Amino acid sequence: MTINSKLPEPLVSVIIPTYNRSKYLEQAIASAVKQTYQNIEIIVSDNCSPENPQNLVASFGDSRIKFWRHKENVGMLNNQMNAFKMARGKYVASLHDDDIWNQDFLAKLIPALEANSNLILAFCDQYIIDAQGEINAAATEGNSRSYKRDQIASGIHEDFQKIGLVDKSIPTAAACVIRNGLIDWDSIPSEVGGMWDLYLTYLCYISGYAVYYYPEKLTYYREHEQTDTMLSGRRNVQAKIRKAKSEMFCYQIFMEDVRLQEFHSHFKRLWLEANTTLGIGLLLDKEVKAARSYFWQALHEQKFNLRTLTALTLSFTPSIITNKVLGVY
Repeated sequence: MTINSKLPEPLVSVIIPTYNRSKYLEQAIASAVKQTYQNIEIIVSDNCSPENPQNLVASFGDSRIKFWRHKENVGMLNNQMNAFKMARGKYVASLHDDDIWNQDFLAKLIPALEANSNLILAFCDQYIIDAQGEINAAATEGNSRSYKRDQIASGIHEDFQKIGLVDKSIPTAAACVIRNGLIDWDSIPSEVGGMWDLYLTYLCYISGYAVYYYPEKLTYYREHEQTDTMLSGRRNVQAKIRKAKSEMFCYQIFMEDVRLQEFHSHFKRLWLEANTTLGIGLLLDKEVKAARSYFWQALHEQKFNLRTLTALTLSFTPSIITNKVLGVY
């Protein structure tokens, strides 16, 4: 008599933090519900959206979905971390409320993690889609090249500090599955802000575990007007300031970590760029004195940088000229 000894699929927690994007949220949840890998819990954590999505979430009628709504806006990072801490699964995977997964996303990444207990995460490549959900072929290929995912060998990578922290190839917040229980979610400081995914990659690196790359595009990253990337330009000065502060905090930690000394100059360059970006944001916010201090600091560390010199010069010109010119930075 043959006994079927196949073990049950381990539970995977799908984390969907959301804020006021019901149209996209519905598509994100649908892509999670339709996963061919079925043993999942879906945690939708709402950051006190003015448009309460509770009825939308309930409309799926799926007992695997758990809905949490904060009584007040706790910020993007706290909302994300709260959902991670609610996860009961052996593995966790973050899904932005405006992104989509292929039906076989989990089915293709989980086996590698199950086969090797020394892996902390598995990740893949992604498509870039527009607000309407159409694939932007040029942006997709440009994204893969920019993050060098077109150059990464399929399989296990034990030394992934360059892949993860320099090339930023691992889309930790959008296209990867992480082994739960290895990361202390409370150890992610509030200062990382919108850079929490890069900092999470850092925590995965210093854990001593390895990562696995599956070289297919299994997720769809949506680019639209309300993403943090789009907001952190001149259209939203406060978003620009927040992003620069987050970058400075992360790169400072990376610069000080002796395990990353071979990349010290790289992280210092990015830290200096973030100093200038913060100065530009403060200048646009009419905090001229504070802005100059960051320009002077950046110039002191790198001696010459045209972007920084231009911004510093503009801090002494009428604001109408400053705002017009700094729109390109």
